[in-house]
Amino acid sequence: VEPVFGNIGTTKRLSRFSLRGKKKVQGQWKLYCMVHNIEKLANYGHLAAS
Repeated sequence: VEPVFGNIGTTKRLSRFSLRGKKKVQGQWKLYCMVHNIEKLANYGHLAAS
């Protein structure tokens, strides 16, 4: 689990949230997580399909 936080923090440069309010921050966090998962599928998804 920790490499995910490191990846999001360093490569995606998320050191602070740019929005205010719990719901907005949760939405922004979910967006970063979706981007992380989509990148994993783009990079490694073809290995599972073959």
